[in-house]
Amino acid sequence: MALILVTNDDGVLSEGLMALFEAMKEVAEAVIIAPDRERSATSHSLTMHRPLRVTEIRENIYAINGTPTDCVTLGIGKILKRTPDLVASGINKGGNLGDDITYSGTVSAAIEGTILGVPSFAISMLWDDGGFHFDTASAFAKKIARTILDKGLPRDTLLNVNVPNKKAQFIEGVKFTKQGKRVYCNSIQETYDPWGKKHYWIGGGSPSWEEDEKTDFLAVESGFISVTPLHLDLTNYDALSNIKNEWKEL
Repeated sequence: MALILVTNDDGVLSEGLMALFEAMKEVAEAVIIAPDRERSATSHSLTMHRPLRVTEIRENIYAINGTPTDCVTLGIGKILKRTPDLVASGINKGGNLGDDITYSGTVSAAIEGTILGVPSFAISMLWDDGGFHFDTASAFAKKIARTILDKGLPRDTLLNVNVPNKKAQFIEGVKFTKQGKRVYCNSIQETYDPWGKKHYWIGGGSPSWEEDEKTDFLAVESGFISVTPLHLDLTNYDALSNIKNEWKEL
């Protein structure tokens, strides 16, 4: 039977993580290895300046006092008895669209799995103050997992999945998309402590998007599930060719 490593950045107690875990158990053997607390926006950080502790909460559920990347690294390198066939990261409380993927611990866990040679996907559900329809995302996660296990993924490629926060019957379908471009206004807030000293709080603000019908953002705004293939090679090959031809004086 295939083995799936399940992780996230919202912490081992997250409702979204447990929904994904239950879904993955219907596909294969599944093991949770996740941060012991919320580690959102930790990006692809790796803990190297202190030791890490692994706590087995119950059978097949482990918590680590580190980042999502730590969890995948330790999971594949030490905790699991064999290399998993798939890394599934999520279900994140909030979308990971456009430039947000560079900050996301959820996406970074899938990146780490891909670096270590394991097919991986990240799945997120858009934020809604009224709650989350995790059953919609977990049902699609089962389809993604089965497809990856059956067909595989291109080399050095992971999938970033974003699901509208709707009941399944209101989802318009699935679109294969490219990464969008998001811009935040007023995302740095000034605050003061009780002694009058100024502090800054990064977060919030009003997001806007570059208009492009092929992007992840427009897909989910239109009620579709967005599936974006991400590649580990960040080289801009057009720029490389241009620089080689035009910057010969260096």
